[in-house]
Amino acid sequence: MKRRHLFAGMAGLAASTLLLAACGTGPSTSAAPTPTEDPSGSITFWSSLAGMDKVAEAFNASQDKIKVSFETIPNGANGGYAKLSTAITAGNGPDVATTEYPQLPQFVSNSQVIPLDGLINKAETVDKLTDETKALVQFDEKTYALPYDAAPMLMWYRKDMLAKAGVEVPKTWDEFEQAGKKLKAVAPDSYLASFNPNEVAASAGLAWQAGAKWFGTEGDSWKVGVNDEATQKVANYWQKLIDQKIVKVTQAYSDEWSLDLANSTVVGVVGANWSATGIQKRTEASGQKGQWIAAELPNWGNESGAFYGGSSFNVTKSSKNPAAAAKFVEFLTTNQDAIKARGNTGSAFLAFPGLTPVAQQAYDASYFGNDIYEVFTKAYGTITPGWQWGPNWDITNTALKDAYGKLTTGGTILGSVDTAQDATVASLKQAGLSVKE
Repeated sequence: MKRRHLFAGMAGLAASTLLLAACGTGPSTSAAPTPTEDPSGSITFWSSLAGMDKVAEAFNASQDKIKVSFETIPNGANGGYAKLSTAITAGNGPDVATTEYPQLPQFVSNSQVIPLDGLINKAETVDKLTDETKALVQFDEKTYALPYDAAPMLMWYRKDMLAKAGVEVPKTWDEFEQAGKKLKAVAPDSYLASFNPNEVAASAGLAWQAGAKWFGTEGDSWKVGVNDEATQKVANYWQKLIDQKIVKVTQAYSDEWSLDLANSTVVGVVGANWSATGIQKRTEASGQKGQWIAAELPNWGNESGAFYGGSSFNVTKSSKNPAAAAKFVEFLTTNQDAIKARGNTGSAFLAFPGLTPVAQQAYDASYFGNDIYEVFTKAYGTITPGWQWGPNWDITNTALKDAYGKLTTGGTILGSVDTAQDATVASLKQAGLSVKE
């Protein structure tokens, strides 16, 4: 079932009721706002993304009918979503907010964001997106946000270390394993990549690429498959790599992980387009310029890919001026001036056609040993369809993180996804949902 049909086909239940029940009854849905051809007034904008203050300033300078006041908030991992949710519930949230794709369904389920249909120019926004990016923000044929970046999942490698091992860039996961073995033969202290317990979204992406469907609907029930067959295949594969010491279990972004990249202990990164800045920051002092390359994910025999990360912009339920807010959301996600104003914030790959080249001009990619944007574009074209995020990502995310914490003390990846499956099902049932496994 496509994610934009998330609520469709609910026998005996209104489609929206199924998702609303995920977090209790939720606040009542307000009447659809009336479109305004030429909105005006003041709005507020909250975001944790760097450079968005400059984008708000550029919008204000571009016209005199709408005034945007910007406020920086913490990212989701540091309490940003809790602050946003509390403010919306209290009726004093922002007009426009930033929400990552896994978390968006939870805000929809709580009726904390409103559909943009009727407020935006559909032909100039939604209709120009790919099906895969539309699926990130549409539910029950309604558009609840506009996508900003669309981050294709990638591998990053040290090409000099691949050459030392006598291997080419792996095209399949079998080749990846063989490359790891050959690397260990010539560099016993090195690992081809790391497995990051604190990056559950990476696990989701790897499962997505393999054809997993962690969440879906069947009749009037949620169908949960965090440990489905495809995920079990991925879990067993990565456990094998850990056991063979081809990959190292390390917390991403930790001091240990940073040192591993700098001293060639780890010579590959499971990441996305946005990984470039972090890799450069951690390795340039070690003389690794020109050695890191981007590559498409190895696959399971057929060309396939997944998204890893990315954010959207929405209009919250507490907005007193939704027409003006929607106008600003259009600017944020479709206007080249917004991308120019934000400047160099990394190797962005954007959802709306024509914006990525603008972002690319602001980013100096000369540190890398190949055309990374060419790789981004190829990976973006292979996204496996059919994935949807569940009604409360926090449940699954927390359960997997906690279980992954035992990987270095006898735990396994397969055991972790089984634990996360049980925790997710139990929590959704406790919320009053009908759930099938």
